[in-house]
Amino acid sequence: MLVLATRPNRTVRYGRAAAVSVRLRLVVRARQCLHCLALHDCGTHERKPPRYAIFSEAGSRNNMTDNMNPPSGGSFMMSDEVTTLEEVSSVNEKLMTRLIAGVKNPPSIGDLVEGAVIASARGKVFIDLAPFGTGIIYGREYTNARDVIKKINPGDTIAAKIVDFENPDGYIELSLKEARQALIWSEAEAAIREKKVFELPVKEANKGGLILEWQGIAGFLPASQLKADHYPRVPDGDKEKIFEELRKLIGEKLSVTIISAIPKEGKLIFSEKSTTEKEREKIIGKYAVGDELEGEVTGLVDFGVFVKIEEGLEGLVHISEIDWALVEDPRKLYKVGDKVRIKIIEIKDGKISLSIKALKQNPWIEAGAKYKKDDVVKGVVIKFNRHGALAAIEEGVAGLVHISEFGGEEKLRKNLELGKTYTFKITLFDAKEQKMALSFVGEKK
Repeated sequence: MLVLATRPNRTVRYGRAAAVSVRLRLVVRARQCLHCLALHDCGTHERKPPRYAIFSEAGSRNNMTDNMNPPSGGSFMMSDEVTTLEEVSSVNEKLMTRLIAGVKNPPSIGDLVEGAVIASARGKVFIDLAPFGTGIIYGREYTNARDVIKKINPGDTIAAKIVDFENPDGYIELSLKEARQALIWSEAEAAIREKKVFELPVKEANKGGLILEWQGIAGFLPASQLKADHYPRVPDGDKEKIFEELRKLIGEKLSVTIISAIPKEGKLIFSEKSTTEKEREKIIGKYAVGDELEGEVTGLVDFGVFVKIEEGLEGLVHISEIDWALVEDPRKLYKVGDKVRIKIIEIKDGKISLSIKALKQNPWIEAGAKYKKDDVVKGVVIKFNRHGALAAIEEGVAGLVHISEFGGEEKLRKNLELGKTYTFKITLFDAKEQKMALSFVGEKK
């Protein structure tokens, strides 16, 4: 054990913290007031500057400089002898090495530690971190945590983060602000495990999603993690239009969970979907493929119609399932708020696919009894695509006139005009698979 002794008949005993304090440059602490722990004479408390000597376990003595105060541990006795700083440093280093070796898992820079407040005065807070030493919060760290420090008293236990293990004055330098940040990230990780739900307002929006704030930390809610009611239904994925839709959510409170926390990068990722996952699964469980329902149109996009089945449950009617006839733009047929009859045609991966045309008479059934291969029919050109032209011989019954018949798109469009009627020969007809191929009959231009 490290032994520091005072003048005869006067000893002060401290805990194992003395070892660390000796190592941390005791000599610099030459003018600290024992009453208020100021690093220099405070001008209030009267005292005489003592001298100190340091002894090893074997009793050998190496004297220290004048005006040294005892560290936060050890036994002290006065001496009039003075030795060099080099000698003191050598002895301290040897003793400290032995003491540290006897301590299990000593803390490191960045670790969170807890200790009782010893004193708070003159912009400094001292914390007992036995057996490792005495901690100090001062300077910028004191200023940053001033609001918290006002509320603490000697004897209170507080958590702090080690920012320097070899403070020039011999203390373990601590940060309350960094400790608070570390605790917040720890809370975030716990929230992920517990799938805790938070009600958070939307602060900002960008082209990729929304910015939320939790515990003073800005987090990101990707658009892909928005629930159906808030998802921006924008044709062709236009980023500017997505941004405009997302901006409408600024100020709204959303129920979200934390799905990712990366302290080193200061990143929080939120999800709105996960908050309703179990509830949604429960709701979906009430329905089955084949069910016929009435729903309300909640969104219109190029690729289909979103329909609300009940609160918290929405499905998509793909453009190909709107009608047996060709549908170019769903917005021309429906508007938000319209009531529609729908049929569930698929439930997969928590998503429901709907159909409107499934509740209408299938025109291919009747056409199957009327047409066959090699029949010559009249058809109206309703659409061009990269494969050729689509021509309808009846409402909802259309076939492809392949571009190869004309040797290219230019010649195809010279011979066939959108909306006009021409004569075709059926080269393939499968009513069951709803497939038909047509060949142009007539003189090509």
